[in-house]
Amino acid sequence: MKPKKIKCEEAKKYLSINLGEDLDLSHCLEIKKHIEQCPMCKKYFETLEITIKCYQNYNVELSDECHHKLLNKLGLED
Repeated sequence: MKPKKIKCEEAKKYLSINLGEDLDLSHCLEIKKHIEQCPMCKKYFETLEITIKCYQNYNVELSDECHHKLLNKLGLED
C-alpha cells in the first residue's frame, strides 16, 4: 500500500498544532519528506522555527492583540 501523499495545508496544520511535540513517527516522516520537497512549506517551517526562537531567546513582550494576531497567522487559534 502506497503512503498517503501529504498536501501543503496538511503539513502546515500539522506543524502548527504539534510544534515538534507528540509526533506520530510515520506521519512525521511523511511531513518531513513533503517539507524537503516543497519550497513553500520549507519556507513556512523555517519561518515558524525563527518565530519560536525569537520567543525563546528574546523574551518578546507583545500586547494581547499582537499575540492573538501572531497565533492566528500561525494557525494556532480558532
